[in-house]
Amino acid sequence: MKPPPEGTVERWAWDYVVSCDAAHKLAPPPPPGRWADDGVARRLEHPGRPSGLALLEHSPKTPSAAALRSPARRAQLAHTFLHHELQAAELMAWALLAFPETPVAFRRGLLGVLQDELRHMSQYRAYLRALGHDFGDFPVRDWFWERVPTAPSAVHFVAVLGVGFEGGNLDHTVRFAERLRAAGDEDGARLQERIGTEEIAHVRFALRWFARWRGSADFAGWTAHLPEPLSPMVMRGRPLNLAARRAAGFSPSFLEALGAWSPDEHRT
Repeated sequence: MKPPPEGTVERWAWDYVVSCDAAHKLAPPPPPGRWADDGVARRLEHPGRPSGLALLEHSPKTPSAAALRSPARRAQLAHTFLHHELQAAELMAWALLAFPETPVAFRRGLLGVLQDELRHMSQYRAYLRALGHDFGDFPVRDWFWERVPTAPSAVHFVAVLGVGFEGGNLDHTVRFAERLRAAGDEDGARLQERIGTEEIAHVRFALRWFARWRGSADFAGWTAHLPEPLSPMVMRGRPLNLAARRAAGFSPSFLEALGAWSPDEHRT
């Protein structure tokens, strides 16, 4: 597959995804102002990874509030979250390359979300360093990369990553803020709350484009755009953060259906 032309946003996105340099992953140079707009769809299959970053086949068990009394476990959790942000940033860049037919306003929006993810990575790294660790100290799993690139279209992409996984993070950040606060880590709790608040705009962006392309952002239409084996079960926390989800634009009927969804009722 031929890379995009030099000096374009698309080439910047390409270089970011394929880079194996940790410094580039954490703090790439600013993107250029010129788009290639050559209409070529480029679907990268996997990201570059620094040689010292160990990859897992299975995700580690989520630590309890009691386990998070250990600074090492809090660092491991933050490292996982940093890697989630890295994958989100890479997949925004991936979508810029995969869906060149989308409006430039959508692609500019992806670039803006990507910049937010980079900032969140920087915040997690500062927190990690305060705990005596740094990026690369713990193994990670490319869980989002195993699933999101199966999206066949831009509407599937926003359904999975923006409405789905980032929507779920609105719930998860509250839960982990509570656990960190219970463990006596106020700085970690506030970081979770801040990132959760800032991701409301990401989910709103995805919902808006999903509704624009689909005509509405209803629950049934959303679930129909989740590639198998993904389901709402992995895209929500318990309890739902109703205030944040409403602020992001979820309708009452969507939230009611999301909260009531059960895998037992959808087995064939």
